[in-house]
Amino acid sequence: MVVFLGPNVVYRQVWANDCLSLFLSKLLAMRINPVLVEVTRGDMVESRHRGAIAVVQANGQTRLAVGDTHRLVYPRSAIKPLQAIYAVESGAAEAFNLTDVELALACASHNGEREHISTVRAWLARLGLAEEALECGAHAPRRNEDWTALVKNNLAPGPAHNNCSGKHCGFLSSARHLGLATEGYILKAHPIQQAVLGLVGEMADFNLDATPGGIDGCGIPVAGIPLEPLALAFARFATGSGLDANRQAAAQRIYQAMVREPFMVAGSERWCTRAMQAGKGAFIVKTGAEGVYCGAVPEAGVGIALKIDDGASRAAECAMGAVLSGLDCLTKEQSSDLVGSAILNVAGKKVGQVQPAPEVADFVLR
Repeated sequence: MVVFLGPNVVYRQVWANDCLSLFLSKLLAMRINPVLVEVTRGDMVESRHRGAIAVVQANGQTRLAVGDTHRLVYPRSAIKPLQAIYAVESGAAEAFNLTDVELALACASHNGEREHISTVRAWLARLGLAEEALECGAHAPRRNEDWTALVKNNLAPGPAHNNCSGKHCGFLSSARHLGLATEGYILKAHPIQQAVLGLVGEMADFNLDATPGGIDGCGIPVAGIPLEPLALAFARFATGSGLDANRQAAAQRIYQAMVREPFMVAGSERWCTRAMQAGKGAFIVKTGAEGVYCGAVPEAGVGIALKIDDGASRAAECAMGAVLSGLDCLTKEQSSDLVGSAILNVAGKKVGQVQPAPEVADFVLR
């Protein structure tokens, strides 16, 4: 019952009801993703991270879909292993005698540690290019000790310190080998970016020209793609299924480089590196900004793609660990280390846990 207390009151009541109905209808249409990861503190859950997971076989059959796996996401740096295929497929890897160390670095979101920086600079020298040829921009190293070392020597970070510099060396290698301009190689119209976007789209069996696009943090174009086609691309990457002989060999070369040189893919204390070291060749994983993670498991014949809605890396790592555990890629001890992480207080005492939500555990943990 509405009590008439004046025209403004009735108007506000009707307006509120209309807005509530509109809000609820939009909320239902959004297909809200389930909670994948929860963060506990003491006796209660303090935070929750929603998201979606897709595990797809190389034949295109979906093995696991949690949440809205058809929603477009930007895959960000998680697709670097796919992008790196072109450095091999173009002939650049052979022309410049690229090693596993360099090809793993082409897949990296690295810490900017000494080994990463020296490899990037030596690679550029082999191409006959200065560090300034990198168009990814500069940022500080990830670890405080590496940043402190620069400061002590009165040095500023350069483009080689950018976590994407290895990927950019891969682009430049292809450009040099094919006789293309190196200036502007990050632009969408450049033949290198066109080739790489085309390659990723073919691997995913998805038209990236027909989806929203943007610019990644390192300056290259990024295109929206659903998780299921993204997981399919990684399944094909892992198995070679559906790829021609040249691309199959190139994908295998990149896979082997990543599992042989996991430190170059990320670095000290990084989840990507720790997981692949534990896997000993059984799988690859790759992080991306804003809570994206991708992986490939050849023996199971599947690719994995997931996205945490709020972009939290801690949740993406936990969810990926849970999926790997569910695929029997990790021992019980490894799962204990890689599926979630402890919440510590300032004194270093454990006070909580980042862990898979119970609903997700039912899907992926065994």
